[in-house]
Amino acid sequence: MLNPISVSFKLDDGREVTIETGKMARQADGAVTVKCGKAVIMATVVATKEPKPGQSFFPLTVDYQEKFASAGRIPGSFFKREGRISDYEVLISRLIDRALRPLFPESYLCEVQVIVNLISYDPEVQPDAFACLAASAALAVSEVPIQEIISEVRVSRVNGEYLVNPTTSKLADADMDFIIAATDKNIMMVEGDAKECQEEDLIIAIEKAHAAIRVQVKAQEELRAKVGVATKRDVTPFYENEEVKSKVESIAAARMTEISRGGTAKHERSDAYKALKDEVVAAFDPETTLPEDLAVAKRYFEDLQYYTVRNMILDESRRLDGRKLDEVRPLEMETDILPSPHGSALFTRGETQSLSTATLGTKDDEMLIETAGTSNYQKFYLHYNFPPYSTGEVKPQRGPGRREVGHGNLAKRSLEMMMPKDYPYTVRVVSDILESNGSSSMATVCAGSLALMDAGVPYPKHVGGVAMGLISRASDGKWAVLTDILGDEDHLGDMDFKVTGTRDGICGIQMDIKVDGLSMDVMRSALSQAKAGRLHILDAMYQCIDAPRAELKPQTPRIEQLIIDREFIGAVIGPGGKIIQEIQRETNTQISIEEVGETGVVKVFSSNGDDLAKAMRWIKGIVAVPEIGETYDSVVKSVMPYGAFVEFMPGKQGLLHISEVSWKRLDNLDGVLNEGDNIKIKLVGLDPKTGKFRLSRKVLMEKPEGYVEQPERTERPERGGDRGERRERPARNDGERRPRPESKPEENREG
Repeated sequence: MLNPISVSFKLDDGREVTIETGKMARQADGAVTVKCGKAVIMATVVATKEPKPGQSFFPLTVDYQEKFASAGRIPGSFFKREGRISDYEVLISRLIDRALRPLFPESYLCEVQVIVNLISYDPEVQPDAFACLAASAALAVSEVPIQEIISEVRVSRVNGEYLVNPTTSKLADADMDFIIAATDKNIMMVEGDAKECQEEDLIIAIEKAHAAIRVQVKAQEELRAKVGVATKRDVTPFYENEEVKSKVESIAAARMTEISRGGTAKHERSDAYKALKDEVVAAFDPETTLPEDLAVAKRYFEDLQYYTVRNMILDESRRLDGRKLDEVRPLEMETDILPSPHGSALFTRGETQSLSTATLGTKDDEMLIETAGTSNYQKFYLHYNFPPYSTGEVKPQRGPGRREVGHGNLAKRSLEMMMPKDYPYTVRVVSDILESNGSSSMATVCAGSLALMDAGVPYPKHVGGVAMGLISRASDGKWAVLTDILGDEDHLGDMDFKVTGTRDGICGIQMDIKVDGLSMDVMRSALSQAKAGRLHILDAMYQCIDAPRAELKPQTPRIEQLIIDREFIGAVIGPGGKIIQEIQRETNTQISIEEVGETGVVKVFSSNGDDLAKAMRWIKGIVAVPEIGETYDSVVKSVMPYGAFVEFMPGKQGLLHISEVSWKRLDNLDGVLNEGDNIKIKLVGLDPKTGKFRLSRKVLMEKPEGYVEQPERTERPERGGDRGERRERPARNDGERRPRPESKPEENREG
């Protein structure tokens, strides 16, 4: 029988959150549901009992996916079912993964799979703020060995107030938006963006988040106690051999210090480390050495490298490439590097290099982002590519991996903070990493900002970024913050802290902590040092290009925008799209119309200035309101005995009566006006009864000398009598049916 067990807690705004287990997915090692409002998230965890033979790393897999049925929708794909997780779901999966991974013991190498699904959607609840809570709770009620319980919350600043897990409607007005993960004691991860917030604002947000997380951790502990999970699975410690360790150190310790102090380039240093490792391995006779001893020798070598580099940084303030702790690598940058793209830039920082391009497109180029409950178009997006040659490797090229999606998203969110909101173009930035030795995502931010200004996008300020690192030692409490970290410093360090922003504030944050006990003093020091590094990079960027180009490049298509009253949208589109299609066909342009409130936003896009101007004149003519007393160039559309019908504005026609064609009295218009003639007319008034236009040609001509006004011409009489006389019909007898006229043959029914 089902035996659900649950605990609840309240958010600051009074909403209740319930965590429940024992009702769903009971064959998983751990399974829970988290409910807030109508939103329900289910998380499961399953772990193998033993690691695979020869397993040398921790194989954790985290997948977040939203079920379309949760919002009462059917997937729009051909197969009508959920498939590969989207980039949006990849980003939430990464938020969970980065928070959970440090929880597991270092020697735990069993395969662990965490699956999180949104199974009920609430438009006012942001599911990413509760996904990690669900995953951590599933681990808490399982026997899978985790060292601590964690949770994640969203903290946003709305109108100066810091809110925890705000509703979707309130989030729309936020100028700071961060997802923060923590244990009861320590901050583990920070990710988010802001509209140029200050460093102390971020500290306040983190402290606010930590207080809320402690409540959620306590709720998970209560749930675990109710379930009765008292023990966790045993974790087999790493195999140790002190004799092997001593031999590795005797062979490699001195050389390891020498290589680390050498201040050499990445590949030279990497080759030296590899040669030393090969020498260590060769010192063990494969015939007499046990396989486990050879494996542990390699691990001892990596440990020796780890501690040698870290102690060198802490004790000597010396870094692998010879820099000071707060020094940024040499910078080189150039814009307009490619002749054909709309904007381009090459940004090089040490051995990390990004070639970025900016492309300006139409509304048709907007990117559709679909989730279970929403479907939105993005006008600004960024794609990050990390080819294998950037690290000198040979690998098959597949689609973008989770790392590429995550790095690209950080750069996109940071650059988007300075994008003008009413910019009519769709903008795509592409960053191709040509070289990589640490912090390629921050190189993408810098190169992207340069490319946008090179493209002529009205970008008000440069956005730059820098990656910070941390080296700490528990034995004596010593620590050091590193500016602009290398790839090796990231791998061997305790923190990867990326900060982007302008000269005036922070635009984006991504921080991962690998150790316990990051104090607010360390955080403040890292933020202060990051600001100095960011300002140094921004100064160089402004020297490269200090403002957007005043003119778009010749190869960039032009776009013009026109705001019209909503009532004219139908007139521009025409019946069945006839008018707008004709304009596009005749002017070789692309036109989009979007209804915004009480107005219509018309965007005309063309690579030819004359075509663009022609289309704009055409549209302005359609939406223009005729003014009495104005003179118009018109075209004769048809000629009748009593006058001519002329089109004096696009889509607007009127009758030019025969009496208004000339000062002379005309019996007909033969030889006077012909279809297709271009003439000037004046709008002299509107008929008060019918609202029809009263047009005149003769008022634009000089009145002949001695002209005598002629009496008004009598209009044609109605059929069956004189003008104004009503024709009498014979009375109809009741009950007498009038004979029906014979029907015409089928072939004579035209008209």
